[in-house]
Amino acid sequence: MPKVRLHVEGEMIEQEVRENANLVVLAGIRQFPKLKYGCGMGKCTKCACKVIEGNEHLDPPNWKEQKMLGEKLEENIRLCCQLTIKHDIVISQDNVLAGKSKASKQVQA
Repeated sequence: MPKVRLHVEGEMIEQEVRENANLVVLAGIRQFPKLKYGCGMGKCTKCACKVIEGNEHLDPPNWKEQKMLGEKLEENIRLCCQLTIKHDIVISQDNVLAGKSKASKQVQA
C-alpha cells in the first residue's frame, strides 16, 4: 500500500492508503483529519498542495487543475481532491498558495 506523508500546520502525518485512493474522498477525511479541503470537486483550491516527492507517479493534471491552478502546476502545486494515489508521495499544504494564483482569485470573486 502506498504511503502518504502530509506536511500541514507544521506537523508531518504519515499514513498508508489503499492503492488508487482519491486523497480527499477515500483517504483524507478519516486518515488525514488536518487535510485542508473544501468542495472535493476541483472548484475551490482549498485543498491545494505542493508535491515534494512522487510527482512522477501521479496522473497528469486534469482540466480542473489546469483551469484552477494555471502556472502553479509548474511549481508542482496540485489539488488533493484530484489526486489518485498509486505510489508513495510527500505533499505539503503549508503556505502553498500564499501568493494566490490568478485562478484562486477568480474563485473568490
